[in-house]
Amino acid sequence: MPKVNILDMTGKTVGELELSESVFGTAPNKALLHEAVKVHLANRRQGTQSTLTRAEVRGGGKKPWRQKGTGRARQGSTRSPNWAGGGVALGPKPRDHGLSMNKKARKSAMRSALSAKALGGNLYVIESLDLPEIKTKQVTAFLSAIEAGGKALLITPCPRETVIKSARNLPGVRTAVTGALSVYEILNADALVIDRQAIAKIEEVWA
Repeated sequence: MPKVNILDMTGKTVGELELSESVFGTAPNKALLHEAVKVHLANRRQGTQSTLTRAEVRGGGKKPWRQKGTGRARQGSTRSPNWAGGGVALGPKPRDHGLSMNKKARKSAMRSALSAKALGGNLYVIESLDLPEIKTKQVTAFLSAIEAGGKALLITPCPRETVIKSARNLPGVRTAVTGALSVYEILNADALVIDRQAIAKIEEVWA
């Protein structure tokens, strides 16, 4: 069973926590992780891009010149795709890019992502991830104290305004609650910083 030190907001070790083997100690499944990331990014696409076909471009109703006898190629409309200002042939139209994963695969992918961070030593458990006031400087000092460099994902059991607002101006630092975790955000972070109460909720949901 994997173990991790419990830290306080100053970076001092205040205890040790045994993590669930089924959530934080499984062998990462790269195929499922790839699929989960692909689904997440596909579902973020708006799919609103659109081009005008020759039927939708304004004008071009009149045949530009007679069919024969001019020495030029025959043309039926100045809005043909081969004309400047014409319509677009086979261009993008609004569509749904959404993909889905079944429940079992989603759970397995989440376990793989959490286990990858735990096994890689990039998971930090905090006794109480909270701030008395909104201060970006405090989040910077806290991340420096626990030596969580690079991009960090701060996970709390419920929305905490002081943490969210203090961290939102820091590049690479994001916040999340246990009920809205995504495999993509976990993998995209260099360090996973989790409140101790959030660990219990994660294990309850994903075990």
